[in-house]
Amino acid sequence: MFRSFVFAGALWLHAAVLAHAADKIGFREADLDIDGARPLHVAFWYPTRDQAVAVTVGENRAFYGIGAIRDAVVADRTRPRVVLSHGYGGNWRNMNWLAAKLVEQGYVVAAPDHPGTTTFNRDAKLAAALSERPRDLTRVIDAILADQALVGKVDESRIAAVGHSLGGWTVSALAGARFDIDRFRQDCRTNASPRACSLSEELGLDRPELESDLRDPRLGAFVSLDLGLARGFDPDDLARLRVPSLVLAAGIDVGDMPARLESGYLAAHLPKATSAYVEIADAMHFSFMQTCKPGAAELIEAETPGDGIVCRDGGLRGREEIHDEIASRVIEFLAKAIPAAP
Repeated sequence: MFRSFVFAGALWLHAAVLAHAADKIGFREADLDIDGARPLHVAFWYPTRDQAVAVTVGENRAFYGIGAIRDAVVADRTRPRVVLSHGYGGNWRNMNWLAAKLVEQGYVVAAPDHPGTTTFNRDAKLAAALSERPRDLTRVIDAILADQALVGKVDESRIAAVGHSLGGWTVSALAGARFDIDRFRQDCRTNASPRACSLSEELGLDRPELESDLRDPRLGAFVSLDLGLARGFDPDDLARLRVPSLVLAAGIDVGDMPARLESGYLAAHLPKATSAYVEIADAMHFSFMQTCKPGAAELIEAETPGDGIVCRDGGLRGREEIHDEIASRVIEFLAKAIPAAP
């Protein structure tokens, strides 16, 4: 039933595109709790009618960015919002491309750099506080609801979260999935996924606070993009989740995160009436990140041997085509779960 629910949004999408055709993409960055124990750097994308010249944001030597108007005037309509959570060692730029596509549909988007597990902060103590990742998203939601100057008016009843890799774990926990330390430890002995299990010490996967209830009751939907650490979630707890969900998996395993042991596990235990699962056959784990420039794989490999894989995709389609499919599925899901035009 829910598969029809997810993909019945084609007519809505057409209307939404027309409704927001005049909007451009506004962008700003801000720091939250700068003097606190866990300061957050956050990127925001939002619809705007500002007529200033757009610039490229989120670009570097290896990856393409998007066009946006920095510090643009916010729109005056109340909008739904989406929080994005990057993967281990990633940053807000990783899903810059998806943020742009969501803004084009009328959503406000925000993405924090998770301290300790971001490109810009690899502090070991902060990385080992994995339970703080979902709380980072809650703090961003709080900030946006409290300060309209950031991105304008946001509808508290229409909030969703999208996460890639460790970000997929983060948004699942935000929806109410509970981690079971003993279960994860036992699973690593019998059904090991090398990458996930090897992160136990770095991410503090034996800390009791990880088993806390990390849910945010304001969350109306979540999307997991090829997540990791899924098998630590208690299956009975997953079965009780009522937050609508979309789980997307990469069909080509990069060698240590097979879909059947991660996204497949999550999808198998979520309620069938409110969840949908899609495996994108020619996607690899890093296909969900931004598009690489020509020569980027070689550039990255020269600087950090082994990391050039982030530019690899499977099959015959390029990353931009894979992105089109991912965005289409995410947007159609959100169109029903937290529509931009209620």
